Amino acid sequence: MQLAMRKGKNNSSPYTENWVPIRAIQNGMIITDDKYKITGVKITPRNIFILDQEQQNSVLISLKNFYNMIDFEFWLVVADRPVDISVYMSQLQLLYNKTSSPAIRKLILQDIGKGNNFINNNVVDTEYYILFKDKKEEDVQKKVRLLINGLAGCGLNASQASNDDLRVIVNNFLNGGMNTNFGTVMPV
Repeated sequence: MQLAMRKGKNNSSPYTENWVPIRAIQNGMIITDDKYKITGVKITPRNIFILDQEQQNSVLISLKNFYNMIDFEFWLVVADRPVDISVYMSQLQLLYNKTSSPAIRKLILQDIGKGNNFINNNVVDTEYYILFKDKKEEDVQKKVRLLINGLAGCGLNASQASNDDLRVIVNNFLNGGMNTNFGTVMPV
């Protein structure tokens, strides 16, 4: 994704949205100021290294053939998404409050402790995408189907990137993959 200053806009603007050439994120696509649609597929991770050597080789050869058949520009993107286990932690707390058995309460407390450790260490899910850009809606859909079917032939599951997926990618790109929690800045 190329980010460039918008032509004719105030280049000294302190607001990101004034220089990022994104008009909208909708229908699983980033719509740019120059009417390009950036989209792609999200690939479900698969650990091929637990397979035997012959199966590993088969997957790798299939991927090589798949990449060689793609006849348009694409980007392989790896994005980290923060893992939200707040619902799970709430369920554990409710279960703890309902349980009277000391042994079960101890096990639940251990799980709560593990969950808090998980949260405190900013654990993330790593997600994999193949993205591309095109101006024509029908070409976008053809390419998405081509990618999904090609990856299925390699034994990988993929689906079109969602609006939320694309927001995470843009956020990672703009923030270097770092979460920021800035407070009010006061002059000294």
